[in-house]
Amino acid sequence: MSTQFYDVIHRRRDVRGQFTGAPLDAEVLDRILTAAHAAPSVGLTQPWDFIVVRDRAAREAFHRHVRHERDVFAASLETAATQHFSRIKIDGVLESTLSIVVTYDANRGAPAVLGRHAIADAGLYSVCLAIQNLWLAATAEQLGVGWVSFYREEFLRHLLAIPEDIRPVAWLCLGAVSHLESVPDLERHGWRTRRALHTAVHAERWGSFQR
Repeated sequence: MSTQFYDVIHRRRDVRGQFTGAPLDAEVLDRILTAAHAAPSVGLTQPWDFIVVRDRAAREAFHRHVRHERDVFAASLETAATQHFSRIKIDGVLESTLSIVVTYDANRGAPAVLGRHAIADAGLYSVCLAIQNLWLAATAEQLGVGWVSFYREEFLRHLLAIPEDIRPVAWLCLGAVSHLESVPDLERHGWRTRRALHTAVHAERWGSFQR
């Protein structure tokens, strides 16, 4: 059994404050995108696309939008939660080397998508598998990835000229990092704690936990 694969899984972090901005070799980026593109997909539709964003003006515009949405969220919190949230950095849009926006095309392979007739979101799940592949490949390359979720889809669609029938799923910051934290940011800042595995494993049916 190779422990290296499991090490990559457990080292992976949602990076915010550790990006260095160092250049990224084109061959490394190609390996990471190739790994993402190798993900399984419902009906072999490969419903994802990857927009590589290096343009500083676009990233600055997105960053301003993200900061606004952070403020909107912060205003909805109770006082104690606000104190925790104020310490959490939510993005590395400007510090990372580049960004990759991953999109979902629900019409690819339609109308007869093998395996999607009963589960409409199976295509979206496929895109998430591609994102996970990308994330693990980047970790294996000693790079960091940060998934930014403080944005409105319509804003991002307009910013990057994404067609109306294509859904932007993730803005991923990618680049060299000074280090990867041993404990995820949200745990370090007291926002949430991890669930123990035994609280998530059910035996045969819901509610019968396996010890």
